[in-house]
Amino acid sequence: MPGEWAPQDGVLLAWPHSDTDWAQMLKEVRECFVNIIEAITTFEQVVVLVSDENNFPIHQFTYSERIRTVNCLTNDTWARDFGPIFVKEGNKIVGLDYKFDGWGLKFAANEDNLITSRLFEKNVYSPLVKRENHLNFVLEGGSIESDGQGTILTTTECLMSANRNGALHQEHIEEKLKTSLGAERVLWIDHGFLTGDDTDSHVDTLARFCNSDTIAYVKCEDVEDEHYSALKKMEQQLQEFQTGNGKSYNLVPLPMADAVYEDGHRLPATYANFLIINEAVLLPFYKSPKDQEAKAILENVFPDRKVIGIDCLALIKQHGSLHCVTMQLPEGTMKEKG
Repeated sequence: MPGEWAPQDGVLLAWPHSDTDWAQMLKEVRECFVNIIEAITTFEQVVVLVSDENNFPIHQFTYSERIRTVNCLTNDTWARDFGPIFVKEGNKIVGLDYKFDGWGLKFAANEDNLITSRLFEKNVYSPLVKRENHLNFVLEGGSIESDGQGTILTTTECLMSANRNGALHQEHIEEKLKTSLGAERVLWIDHGFLTGDDTDSHVDTLARFCNSDTIAYVKCEDVEDEHYSALKKMEQQLQEFQTGNGKSYNLVPLPMADAVYEDGHRLPATYANFLIINEAVLLPFYKSPKDQEAKAILENVFPDRKVIGIDCLALIKQHGSLHCVTMQLPEGTMKEKG
């Protein structure tokens, strides 16, 4: 499985519509999606899933020629978790189609679980890319990180949750990851959570590979914060992890986002939910002074990429952020336009 920083053809997103949980704030969230798509298309292509009744404003984008819309029914917009996970097999690219069950049967996913197969049926990807059926195993893209060299980073809280693959022991899940993703080893994070997170601690909300030997992670320094103890334990475990070459990881702490509340409930705002694309990194902003602090940190981590902040307060209201609504399409996956 390539690292996210590997060359990409584009990014997959799903346009919010009136039958999603965004119905009461459709204008607000669509503005956020427009900003994300505008930023991505500065550098690469975008595939946008739209339902049949949708009017997608393609002509308002600067690089509208880099956008491909695909009519496809969706329950929601979390492309990271229902989109195909691409791996390289020699010179070939394979799109892995895992089961998506609404983060452990929490939400309807009947349409989202069919999206990967429908995209292949609609010939969205290159004819050289083949779909591989893994619908007997629940796996979301946000629950795994790859270093591009055979290491997968994940969390026990998510992959061991009862309503995903609860009948399987951890060693069986690890073997499945190794076999399907071409991994040599799996690093399991046993600690860390964000209040308001529906995903059971997706790793992309907590700790992220930036390159094969660097991990950026959420650090909480407020001992009064409810996250302090669990995130401290996560940090200590990350310090114990070693690269495939037996060296300690270069660990980069990201600030704990200022608390964001909606109707009295804390939302899972996190700066770890950034997206790496060709020549840029898109970083979720939350209208906080810490936005610029997180941006400066990632500018040091990614000196050859432009770090672009995008207001994602709208996304957080449905308990996700920027990385959650996107899925990168590695180089060689896309069909030529024409």
